[in-house]
Amino acid sequence: MSTTTTTQVAIVGGGPAGLMLSHLLHIAGIESVVVDNRTVEQIETTHRAGILERDSVRLLVDSGVSDRVLTEGHEHEGISLRFGGVSHRIDFQKLAGASCWLYPQTQVFVDLHRARTRDGGDLRYGITDTEVDGVLDTPTVRYTDADGSRHEISAELVVGADGSRSICRALVADAHQYYREYPFAWFGVMVEAPPSAPELIYTRSAQGFALISQRTDTVQRMYFQCEPTEDPAAWSDDRIWEQLHTRLAGSDGFRLKDGPVIERTVLPFRSFVQSPMRHGNLVLAGDAAHTVPPTGAKGLNLALSDVRVLAEEIERAVHKGDDDALDNYTDRALSRVWKAQHFSYWMTTMLHNSSDASQFDEQRQLGELQSLVSSEAGSTYLAEGYTGWPHH
Repeated sequence: MSTTTTTQVAIVGGGPAGLMLSHLLHIAGIESVVVDNRTVEQIETTHRAGILERDSVRLLVDSGVSDRVLTEGHEHEGISLRFGGVSHRIDFQKLAGASCWLYPQTQVFVDLHRARTRDGGDLRYGITDTEVDGVLDTPTVRYTDADGSRHEISAELVVGADGSRSICRALVADAHQYYREYPFAWFGVMVEAPPSAPELIYTRSAQGFALISQRTDTVQRMYFQCEPTEDPAAWSDDRIWEQLHTRLAGSDGFRLKDGPVIERTVLPFRSFVQSPMRHGNLVLAGDAAHTVPPTGAKGLNLALSDVRVLAEEIERAVHKGDDDALDNYTDRALSRVWKAQHFSYWMTTMLHNSSDASQFDEQRQLGELQSLVSSEAGSTYLAEGYTGWPHH
């Protein structure tokens, strides 16, 4: 047995990007259906990073999704760059007049899912066998639900917001793909311990990169550079803490607060962009079109930026009859994507060790860091990039 639904926009991918787009379209009076092969519980229990730029926070609050980011998130007015065993604070408020917020991506999803459910959104999770075709004419999305029934969605536009393993990406004909692989990964751990610092610490050491982040008063998130082939199960708590303590050691006496490691994983990453982000009546958004190294905290923010722009162009196309509106989407989105790609690449190469680096390379890297923290102009560039460039 099969059913057919007709809607204006079919959104493949029900993570934060897909839900935010559906929410913004709802505000504009445009119908959408959201489908995702994950269950709501799976998304809610997958831990992801959570640094939100100033405009991402404004988007959540001003669009009526939730103000929990303000009441339960943690405003960070800066970060520390640590090298040579000494921390150097980059004061975002002083340099850029802005902050970022520590608010896990899972909570962004929870807020968006509640908002769409509250507003009667058509959300379909836990599906399988998703197919998309007819993108040059009348797009169709087909899938199988949990009961084994086949369903079809006929739409005027399909949005692929289905992440880095996107099935929609391959449907963009004659696309250009730009990517860079990195010879290292992040070993990420969740630990039961009080916060070691009030703000994030980005560390460059002779042993490799480390990042000290926070989650709650009792659980913290930390990362250190490792080989992509590392097996996280082979690492004991003591070995993990030895790496972290060694990389954070310094003359200023700073010391991490220890605790049991409750989760460990290895996170390979790369830089990737696909252009164009539109083909006929199909458009891509978020990780389906681009991914960045996590060093610059840009992934979720870029996805929210994409759908903010896309919602504006869809509204112009639908309500103002502007058939050319969607032609603007790729250029508007990618202008920010490439700025974020550069920022993420710069942060990554400035703070990580490369196995083939010479002594010259290491000293040059330290010189770059010293130049950055001793220059108000350099520190301001970092502050502006980290808290997010204003939307136009």
